[in-house]
Amino acid sequence: MTVSSATSSTSSTTSSSSSSSTTSSSSSLTTSGTSTTSTIDWTALIQSAVDAKLTQATQISTKITSNEAKITAYQTLQTALKTLSSGLSSLATSMVNSLATNVFATRAATISATGDVSASSALSMSVNNGAATGSHTLTISQIATAHKVAGTTQSSQTTALGYSGTFSLGLSGGTTADITVTSDMSLQDVVDAVNAQTSTTNVEASIVQVSSGSYELVLTGTEDAADITYSSSSGDDILNKLGVTDSSGAFATVLQTAQAAEFTLDGISLTRNTNDITDVLSGVTFDLLQATPSGTTLNISIGTDTSQISSALQTFVTNYNAFRDAVIAQQTTNSDGTAASSAVLFGDGTMRDIMNTLQDVLGTSVGGLTMADLGLSFNEKNELELDTGTLSTILSTNLSGVTTLLSAQTKTSSSQLSVVNTGTSPQSFTLDLTVDSSGNLTAASVGGDSSLFTVSGNTIVGNSGTAYAGMAFTYTGSTSQSITVTSTQGLATQIYQFAKTASSTTGSLQTLIDNLTSRDETLQAKVDDIKSAAATYQTQLTAQYAKYQAAIESANNTLTYLKALLNASSSN
Repeated sequence: MTVSSATSSTSSTTSSSSSSSTTSSSSSLTTSGTSTTSTIDWTALIQSAVDAKLTQATQISTKITSNEAKITAYQTLQTALKTLSSGLSSLATSMVNSLATNVFATRAATISATGDVSASSALSMSVNNGAATGSHTLTISQIATAHKVAGTTQSSQTTALGYSGTFSLGLSGGTTADITVTSDMSLQDVVDAVNAQTSTTNVEASIVQVSSGSYELVLTGTEDAADITYSSSSGDDILNKLGVTDSSGAFATVLQTAQAAEFTLDGISLTRNTNDITDVLSGVTFDLLQATPSGTTLNISIGTDTSQISSALQTFVTNYNAFRDAVIAQQTTNSDGTAASSAVLFGDGTMRDIMNTLQDVLGTSVGGLTMADLGLSFNEKNELELDTGTLSTILSTNLSGVTTLLSAQTKTSSSQLSVVNTGTSPQSFTLDLTVDSSGNLTAASVGGDSSLFTVSGNTIVGNSGTAYAGMAFTYTGSTSQSITVTSTQGLATQIYQFAKTASSTTGSLQTLIDNLTSRDETLQAKVDDIKSAAATYQTQLTAQYAKYQAAIESANNTLTYLKALLNASSSN
């Protein structure tokens, strides 16, 4: 019997023939007149055994991939919900003050004219958030102007003048500076020397080319209603040499006199040294452009910039529909009614609860109004739509109702407690105020808990991390008392707060994401363990089968040797 080994591409083959020759397959059994060969593919045997070990890892990896798809879907919902919340922040509160950034505090001004005057050519203005609304009348007697003087004609602006001297320049009531001119300086050099001191003197210089070869020096005050002051200190009287002053020291050619602005607002006569008026109406800047003719009046109306409310509501509609689309994408079905492969959150309870809550809020009434009164409705595709015509009408006829319907509102039972800020999650409660014998406010508490608010002077601020965070009041009373605080939350406030909470790092969506992430980490650890065990098993099998192969080769060699001995004996 002869056994020989070699590598074969098949895992197991058996053949029979009448040949008595020796083969070189992985494992051959040969007898005289009959050859039976059994070929073993060790690599295939090992891989098959290892693959059997890895089957569970493959199944777990499939689950991890499924979880990752769910995490991505939850993150998409989370992002859309955050966008929805942030877009509602300007509608969620309605406090009106100079620091307020909500749309209800934004202001717009309209200017019209009575009489023969163009309103836009006589006045421009800007209004800050929180400025008082109302109507005003304005007339302008004269606008403020700066002092401007000119010199006599010079033949060149670059040729040396040949003058040498020092003079002092400035504005009346302001700071002066000395300016030195040397004989090699040109008209342009003098201008440069004056302008080098403008930040100190508030006087600037320029050159006007009257005609070819004809140039004049012009001095202009950079502040209105202030005369330019000049005096020659030493050497040549430079400005006199240039024709700016006459022999008496007075300015020879005055192009524009310095004067203050004179105007009346609501019948009150006013004077200012500038045309940019910022201190007449709080939060309002008037820019006086020209005097108004006698008998004419500028009519000013300051009100809430309702276009900002419209824009914010349109943004809400866009963001709501984007979130809805993300939800709808997870509810897609195949033609047989089964969930589509892309709908990895099909039937998800948390997603459904969030959508239901949003729709429930939109269906509520606040202050006797509903979203339909704003022009909001769902179309046949269940998409949110905004009728701008309906919205425009209610904004012009019932702005206070719109404000209550959308935003947070807080009122107090005492005029001595004023609301500074409602926050985005206002509460209704009884605020107990403690005042000491000197009339100083010392504590503010709710139900005996004084840790909910911080008192600073007469200001009361809800502490961060409490239900009263964001709420702020001022108290003008001098005795201890209990005051009822009543708050309502509009549609925008409710959705803003809910969406913000649900999409936060501690919200319901993040909890699901964290749970899936943790689960995947555990599953991945199992996969790693299985792969590690499979690798070890593969090493063990390789070593074991190598011993088998070596034993076969050893046996084959022995049989070959025995056959040689038998053949040798037969020949003798």
